[in-house]
Amino acid sequence: MNTIYRTAAGIALVFLTACGNGEVKTTTVGEEKENDSLISLSAEQIENAGIKTGYPQERELSSTIQLYGTVTVPPNNTTEITFPLGGYVREVAVMPGMKVNKGDRLVVLEDMQYIQLQQDYLIAKEKYTLAEKAYQRYKELNRTKASSDKLLEQASAERETQRINTASLARKLELIGIDPNQLSASNIRQTALVKAVVSGMVTQVNVHSGQYVASSEALFEIIDTENITLTFKVFEKDIPYLGEGQEIAVYSNNDPNRKYMAKVIYLNRKIDDDRAVEIICRLTDQEEHDLIPGLFVNADLAVKSALGLVLPEDSVVRWKGNDYVFLARENTFEMLPVKAGIGQDGWQEVSSEKLSDRSEVVVKNAYALLMKAMNTDED
Repeated sequence: MNTIYRTAAGIALVFLTACGNGEVKTTTVGEEKENDSLISLSAEQIENAGIKTGYPQERELSSTIQLYGTVTVPPNNTTEITFPLGGYVREVAVMPGMKVNKGDRLVVLEDMQYIQLQQDYLIAKEKYTLAEKAYQRYKELNRTKASSDKLLEQASAERETQRINTASLARKLELIGIDPNQLSASNIRQTALVKAVVSGMVTQVNVHSGQYVASSEALFEIIDTENITLTFKVFEKDIPYLGEGQEIAVYSNNDPNRKYMAKVIYLNRKIDDDRAVEIICRLTDQEEHDLIPGLFVNADLAVKSALGLVLPEDSVVRWKGNDYVFLARENTFEMLPVKAGIGQDGWQEVSSEKLSDRSEVVVKNAYALLMKAMNTDED
């Protein structure tokens, strides 16, 4: 609100006077004066509205701010399980919610290309063996000048080509879980076993028996629940009390008596549309916990206690994202912007250069004055 009453040039002073029916009307006089935040009421209007005044008090406020947030998982702790080659699902070994260890079986896939890859490797291995023998033979012949240098170079190039081909196919076999050192013509298989690459909890199962899955598809999602984070929203007025390294006590609605200690590790300085910022916390104790991703949690954030001016919560009104109190001067009330601090037990910390413990302030039914101010501004 820029002004409660806005006067053009040549219009001086605005008064609110009581009519016979109790309504408020405006009259103007000709002296030039600007008054942008005053509301004048008669004694009868003040009594009818139940407006009471008082004085700010100096108190030491609680050093705790309550926060609300959720249990989250860092991106590095969320793993999507994929497979380098497509195939048909033959068997699914896990369900959502199951805990798995690294190396546990997740799914068995079946496809002809697994057989082809093993065949290609065994053939390449035999070719490399022949190329190695040929190279050694030409090397011996060249030593006695029974063979030309050109033939030796060709044999060396062929040996290197087959070595590269064999090594490449061996790495491909390892990617699908087949040990090339144990592979022979007698144990070629048509299936591949997909194993967990991390330990954690299975949160998504995207496959079922008989389904064909492509190499680009995510088969499972596994999250590491041992390294969860906690994300809380903190409103603008509480930001000055925050800092990295602060400790908070976290608890869920399911078991409010069981509290976990956590520490603030990140503070996002970007204010969102709700005039709040996010803080990221991590549990300091790695003991067993029952906090699962997505769970709503509460936290008590410790802040330094300090003396400050306080008023009853009803004294402070909020309009267009700002906080205000009404200073009282007989039958006239000034709408004063203030900075709201910590609230506790029905009291609200406020601060302003124009406010002291000697300032008379509306402490009851300040909202009624706000309504009159808003209605006047609209008129």
